[in-house]
Amino acid sequence: MSGSSVDGQVVVVTGAARGVGALLARTLAARGARLVLVGLEPDELQNVTESLGGDAAFWTADVTDRATMARVAEEVVARFGRIDVVVANAGVATGGPFLDSDPDAFDRVIHVNLLGSIATARAFLPALVASRGYLLQIASLAAITPAPMMAAYCASKSGVEAFAHSLRAEVGYQGVAVGVGYLSWTDTDMVRGADEDEVLREMRAKLPWPANRTYPLEPAVERIAAGIVRRSPHVYGQWWLRGMQPVRGFLPSVIGGVLGRREMRRAQPALARGARAKRGLVGSGGAADEAARSSDHHTP
Repeated sequence: MSGSSVDGQVVVVTGAARGVGALLARTLAARGARLVLVGLEPDELQNVTESLGGDAAFWTADVTDRATMARVAEEVVARFGRIDVVVANAGVATGGPFLDSDPDAFDRVIHVNLLGSIATARAFLPALVASRGYLLQIASLAAITPAPMMAAYCASKSGVEAFAHSLRAEVGYQGVAVGVGYLSWTDTDMVRGADEDEVLREMRAKLPWPANRTYPLEPAVERIAAGIVRRSPHVYGQWWLRGMQPVRGFLPSVIGGVLGRREMRRAQPALARGARAKRGLVGSGGAADEAARSSDHHTP
């Protein structure tokens, strides 16, 4: 597989109905890639697919469903003949104090972000071994540093980072490259949904620069696309995230110590006002995930 271009390569992107996944699909298609989109929202996926032109295609699937993902991988290979790149991007989020969290929403974040990424790798890795391809796991700043009110998301993204690093060590000798993509707060439905929560919004605003701002989507996705072309082991959606790696060992003490305690103490009045509010999955993607599971549950 060429390390300098994605022209003509078959690229699978999960969580491709919106946000990072949708724009990444468009960016890679513009570079000549043949796109396969996977997600839960058929109408949105169709819209993105039609915007790509060429022989792009989409499959509706829940990434946590191992059997379905295995079938999708087989059908993609049958249609396109090969798979060169897989981007495990599907993800959801919830926020709020752990003890007040909705257990189902909390667990769903772990299931989609971590177990869904594992199911994606399990389904598509044989094809990547055959093509000596590239797997990019989208992680987050949340994998580098912990954050109060985001226990589920931080745990899931730390998990996928560790999973990808372990997988890289296993499959490198077979010619498969594995990368981890890191994004800070980026202008997506998920982040806008999180900002609808007063406490999360105010706590994020008090983070030290440059972690306290929302970054535009397009430059972040361009950086991810460039990392895919290079088959990079680490891809940073914002330039400053690279500099977080050398100091990440100190961050749990800082966040869990004075800073975290101070901000949680300040947040108590607002948390008390919203104590009875349901804290489900955030953003349009979270709503789509809940709707899809509700529909499956009620299907006779």
